[in-house]
Amino acid sequence: MPTDSPKPLRADAVRNIEKIVRAARDVYAELGPDAPLDEIARRAGVGIATLFRRFPDKAALLRAVLDQQFAQDVGPAIERGLADEDPRRGLTSVLEAALTSAADEHHVLTAARNAGVLSEETRARFFDALDPLVTRGQRAGVIREDLVPDDVKRIMSMLVSVLWTMDPAEEGRSRYVTLLMDGLNPAAASPLPYPAPPLLRRPQE
Repeated sequence: MPTDSPKPLRADAVRNIEKIVRAARDVYAELGPDAPLDEIARRAGVGIATLFRRFPDKAALLRAVLDQQFAQDVGPAIERGLADEDPRRGLTSVLEAALTSAADEHHVLTAARNAGVLSEETRARFFDALDPLVTRGQRAGVIREDLVPDDVKRIMSMLVSVLWTMDPAEEGRSRYVTLLMDGLNPAAASPLPYPAPPLLRRPQE
């Protein structure tokens, strides 16, 4: 009986995909968000036809780059944060790791935003992973109880926006993580005046 399962890729195809994605991260870092695909193919040591066979357009390549970025930079930080016996320190370390990754890959994020790749689904992967860290901090009494998931999404957007106002090589982003975490401390919290408004979807999503 036939199945819809995709045929497994050969080992050389898997290696080509990995080389292309790695080269894309390097080329975007060096040349900026408008880096040409033919330079990415050249850096990966493959022909442009091979690149397009694996990634039919720029958006598909950028999605793969974001997946690798999350798997290598952010996912392990979340695991370490959850394992940290101090919930506040664990959440802080994850926010700092996420911002460091965003700073290192700021040209990739710009290209992804321009290509409409930063979808709600893409963001949800990160924010869903943050929920257990926030909940654990609330239960431990180190994160204010009235913080809701939509608040976290907006707060992270504010933190990421800070990156566009400074040299990505600067370490000043840690200053704003500290300010944020102090603002989430229940000891100094004032009652929030309104419930969190619903998030609006961007036109390209």
